[in-house]
Amino acid sequence: MSSSQNPLRDPRDRRLPRVPEPCALVVFGVTGDLARKKLIPAVYDLANRGLLPPGFVLLGFARRDWGDGDFEQIAKEAAKKGARTEFREEVWQRLAEATKFLPGSFDDDAAFDTLHQTLLDLDASHGTGGNAAFYLSIPPNAFPTVLKQMERTGMADNHATQSWRRVVVEKPFGHDLTSAIELNKLVDDVFSAKDVFRIDHYLGKETVQNLMALRFANELFEPIWNSHHIDSVQITMAEDVGIGTRAGFYEGTGAARDVLQNHLLQLLALTAMDEPVNFDADSLRTEKRKVLGAIKLPKELASYAVRGQYDQGWLAGERVKGFLAEQDIPAGSTTETYAAVRLDVDTRRWAGVPFYLRTGKRLPRRVTEIGIIFKKAPFLPFSKSDTEELGSNQLVVRVQPDEGVTLRFGSKVPGTTMEVRDVSMDFSYGEAFTENSPEAYERLLLDVLLGDASLFPQNEEVEESWRVVDPIEELWRQQDGEAAGLALYRAGEWGPKAADEMLARDGRTWRRP
Repeated sequence: MSSSQNPLRDPRDRRLPRVPEPCALVVFGVTGDLARKKLIPAVYDLANRGLLPPGFVLLGFARRDWGDGDFEQIAKEAAKKGARTEFREEVWQRLAEATKFLPGSFDDDAAFDTLHQTLLDLDASHGTGGNAAFYLSIPPNAFPTVLKQMERTGMADNHATQSWRRVVVEKPFGHDLTSAIELNKLVDDVFSAKDVFRIDHYLGKETVQNLMALRFANELFEPIWNSHHIDSVQITMAEDVGIGTRAGFYEGTGAARDVLQNHLLQLLALTAMDEPVNFDADSLRTEKRKVLGAIKLPKELASYAVRGQYDQGWLAGERVKGFLAEQDIPAGSTTETYAAVRLDVDTRRWAGVPFYLRTGKRLPRRVTEIGIIFKKAPFLPFSKSDTEELGSNQLVVRVQPDEGVTLRFGSKVPGTTMEVRDVSMDFSYGEAFTENSPEAYERLLLDVLLGDASLFPQNEEVEESWRVVDPIEELWRQQDGEAAGLALYRAGEWGPKAADEMLARDGRTWRRP
């Protein structure tokens, strides 16, 4: 008897492993860094865990003069180097038998005709059922060409192929609201809305998903998750690296478009949303969309939107160069490597609670966290000297790299006097569970093959996010050339002083991760 026929089995029960239907995963741009460092290792890890169907094929498409054997060897090296699970030769051999490569450029009609026929042939040779997911691991300016090729050949047509066809789109989803709307329209003209997966790898991280469990499965937190008890929320994504070899992408993009518009606003939405009726894709998206639509920018935006650029400095005992000295960065560039902003969520739950978001490169260490800062107790039966070491209670969700949760509260210091000081209780994923957390791409790729869109932003969410970021970008464009427009900070510092002054204006300080 199937689970749907079993009256004792909850259809929402996801404890049993979910294995997709037979299918092909087509990776455009398979020779790039994303495919080699993330996608191929994730595919191997899924195979190693027994989560890929017997009829599975990995099909690479790129402008290289390779054959199947060349691609197989490169994919094997990528899997060995980047896989989370132990590399096992027998697992790889099974996967290698279903690893294919097609050469071609994106404007090559003949190459796409061959790809279309190959997908048909794979059903006969490998039993894929005609199902396919197309991963666009390519520059955004190549999206239109590839999508139109898929439309021309009919590869995206579920009805014509009598199977499912899905597309995975990497960020950035446009560079402003206008371009995002155009891109969304182009994708939706080729694929049906339910078959479009806009991937934000942060939403695949275990601790981000744990935020929902923390809030909605525990009576301890949800009753106080509102403006009656919470003073402010701080969301930080800090990186200790510079731009490296990404000047071509980063110049003209900047920290706000690269991180604030997607990663940080998605974390804000998950933090601030109301409880969904269930955890299916539509319910989650509805609640997140409500939050994004309720975000308000401060009236004095120039005082609450700070941008900075890293200068030379010391980091981890090493002298590092400034942004303007990086390879291929033009002299006088005003591209920001640090962005901090105050946002407000105009709902009853969050009235009067500021959300402070910040991201930056060449900061002291790599860390992503959500800090919930609670209000201080309204009455303390202690003298001022008793509690001078006591701060605000805090709940900190550590997204990376030390995944877990920290609860910070006051406790009496042992001794004969009454002295209250901050202490911490820590939950760490690595210590609490014997199984390692899957990598974000591992989880998200599996969801794509399963057709589970719960962790993928829909086009309305993307457009709402650009409505928040566009006015900030416009303000900074107007400030270009002004002394107050772009603040420098030394590599190894927690950003420019202007960001500290922004919180000081509200009587608050940044927490130090």
